[in-house]
Amino acid sequence: MAAKQKILIVDDDNNIAELISLYLTKECFDTKIVNDGEEALKAFEQYNPNLILLDLMLPGIDGYQVCREVRAKANVPIIMLSAKGEIFDKVLGLELGADDYIMKPFDSKELVARVKAVLRRYQPVKAEEPSPELKCVKYPDLVVNLSNYSVIYKGSPIDMPPKELELLYFLASSPNQVFTREQLLDHIWGYEYIGDTRTVDVHVKRLREKIKDHANWSLSTVWGIGYKFEVKNL
Repeated sequence: MAAKQKILIVDDDNNIAELISLYLTKECFDTKIVNDGEEALKAFEQYNPNLILLDLMLPGIDGYQVCREVRAKANVPIIMLSAKGEIFDKVLGLELGADDYIMKPFDSKELVARVKAVLRRYQPVKAEEPSPELKCVKYPDLVVNLSNYSVIYKGSPIDMPPKELELLYFLASSPNQVFTREQLLDHIWGYEYIGDTRTVDVHVKRLREKIKDHANWSLSTVWGIGYKFEVKNL
């Protein structure tokens, strides 16, 4: 029997945390609850969760700082929970490396669906999938392989969360084609993701921090429309 996937629930409201745990336990997840940021960082090291549900407003170390420290060590998926609904809070959470953002109060079915959707993105590609070359794009100093979720930039591997890699692969596999933010949101995040187009901007910004423009190619903004992977010498 496969081991249960482990969810670390971080919320200073224990009633909410217990309720979340109940929802997820019914779906055959293993859960652990902590109520502050310091305990969250300890539990992250000891419990080794497959996903973290992280409240923003925590005593002591807040959720933003917890996200920063976790992201500095690992790519474990993080879904932020907050009563805050402002776009600024969502964008800041995504810029810090969160994979999704859910506002309180939330529907239990939506919460479970979001958890499952994010976990699916982080599942390794099955070994039996044929022809890895068909899911690999190569340019000077850049190789993006969707089959094994790897990026080689200037000869060195680049650590990159799944959604960033999928976005880069999608753009790079259609050189010089312009995509709107809505198209990218639909192709990469799909119908299960309830978000806004700023999500795309945040992920492009994070890609540009890791992958700098090259003499032969660049990740370009098409003002008023969206983005394209521009190749200068096809």
